[in-house]
Amino acid sequence: MAVTTETRIAVLSRSFSRHPVLRAELAALYPNVTFNDTGRTLVGAELVEFLRGHEAAVVALEAIGGPLFEALPGLRVVSKYGVGLDNVDLKAAAAHGVQVGWTGGVNRRSVAELALCFMIAGLRGVTTSQAEIRAGIWRQYLGRQISDATVGLIGCGHVGKELARMLRAIGVRVLAHDIRDISEFCAAHGVESVGLDALIAEADVVSLHVPSTPDTANMIDAGRLAAMRKGAVLVNTARGGLVDEAALKAALQSGQLSAALFDVFASEPPTDTELLGLPNFLATAHIGGSANEAVVAMGRAAIAGLAQATDPLTFLSPWAP
Repeated sequence: MAVTTETRIAVLSRSFSRHPVLRAELAALYPNVTFNDTGRTLVGAELVEFLRGHEAAVVALEAIGGPLFEALPGLRVVSKYGVGLDNVDLKAAAAHGVQVGWTGGVNRRSVAELALCFMIAGLRGVTTSQAEIRAGIWRQYLGRQISDATVGLIGCGHVGKELARMLRAIGVRVLAHDIRDISEFCAAHGVESVGLDALIAEADVVSLHVPSTPDTANMIDAGRLAAMRKGAVLVNTARGGLVDEAALKAALQSGQLSAALFDVFASEPPTDTELLGLPNFLATAHIGGSANEAVVAMGRAAIAGLAQATDPLTFLSPWAP
């Protein structure tokens, strides 16, 4: 379906909807736009009703799949705002004749910078020191320089590659694991391509950069946490559900991990107050792509995706089942 000035478009993303520049740029191209001004991520019947009567949609983290397409036969185009397509059932979209627009990696610098921030904070004991100060304890935490650490990147796509380049620029030894062939990138940037088990065993910092699929669900479980170096740091700025959060809590409490820093959770907002209250755990509210520059880039990519939408099967990830 070709998106025209007559096409009725719904914008689900809250951050897109409240951004004046993106609103103006989209409305200038397509006058028939409905923005999500509720301030909430829409789900269930409310999501269906918001989309009803629209032929195209700009989606964020909402679950977009077969039941939605069946309930909305008039929806013909979905354009993704943000990184990753794991919330869009591409096979279901293809089966229902829905085209998909997406540009990968538009927020890679924003997410990579947050991951780097997390790594340094974890190695230097920033969260523990802050908790102690608030408790009236003044103690110098003996941390480590990231330049002398080994960082392991699980997943070496857009964000992983961006982060690897940043880390190598400051002299960090970088290990990377991906199910795709990353040998050319690794050779060009001095990154070591290794198996997952070797990365887990050798890295002082393990950072996750894979999509959420059945194969990656709880990929960091109790066994892999136990296999990490004593006192290692775990960073997740990718997707919730990649880590067994109950096992993570136990590893932090026992000292198996010195710190964990997460921007994403299996359920958002997270409800495990015991985990959130640990002095060696830092949580942020899915802000990886929330730098203003990234929001604008993601929004413009989503606008372009409306006109450039294509066969959704072309976007299938090698991590997908």
